[in-house]
Amino acid sequence: MLTISQLAAYAGVTVRAVRHYHKVGLLPEPERDRSGYRIYNAAAVVRLIRIRTLADAGVPLARVQELLDAGPEEFAGGVQEIDKDLRAEIRRLQDTRSRLARLAAGEHLALPQSVVDYLDRLRGLGVGERYIELERDAWIMIAAQVPHLIDSVIARKHEELDDPDMVRLYSFFTGEPDWRAGDPRIVEVADVLERLMIRAVEAGEVGADGFDDQFVALMDSTMLESAPGAELVLAILEERGWSGWTRIERVPADRLNTELPPS
Repeated sequence: MLTISQLAAYAGVTVRAVRHYHKVGLLPEPERDRSGYRIYNAAAVVRLIRIRTLADAGVPLARVQELLDAGPEEFAGGVQEIDKDLRAEIRRLQDTRSRLARLAAGEHLALPQSVVDYLDRLRGLGVGERYIELERDAWIMIAAQVPHLIDSVIARKHEELDDPDMVRLYSFFTGEPDWRAGDPRIVEVADVLERLMIRAVEAGEVGADGFDDQFVALMDSTMLESAPGAELVLAILEERGWSGWTRIERVPADRLNTELPPS
């Protein structure tokens, strides 16, 4: 006959573990001797070793009991089911690790890879980090609003970067400008934007965009608050009859055939 310490030593577990198995009902508590000590037999050693073996194999304690009492076929089926659950958990943890690794770059937080690649392309054009952050935050909101459209939207943005006017537009954002009224670059930016807007209208690329009006208003206000000179550029465009920033709301017909200064 064995004491609880001896039982634990034979099975390779701690006394605390034995008491826990008693508490959760995996290991029946034996009768006590005249001195009040629990006395264990060989059957308890065998059961405890089986419990430890299953637990070490990754079997949840909640499932150990059913496996201990199962027949050969039920035991095999139970182990396969647990293995399936463990493999699913491993895949989940691997995905989590991959996401954590991507988060080290910062921009992968809440952004798909296609957007990250686009931001990297902007960096390649010399766009400053201040504006990269502004674009990133906007794309985070867009990706959350229309996740099913983001890849196609980004593909179109890549195509737009083949337009010299678009490249010219981003060339204004390579540093940390503090544009004020009277800065000639304000008018030049407005001219470049208007050429891009005219081409978008003529190509039929304005209209339904998948965004609700409140979201469009949020994007507009974010741009006006964050981008130096944006309010001044917008004022010039409104003087020319345009309305809208994130979404073109009004198109001045008399401007569609206007010859604007070349880039």
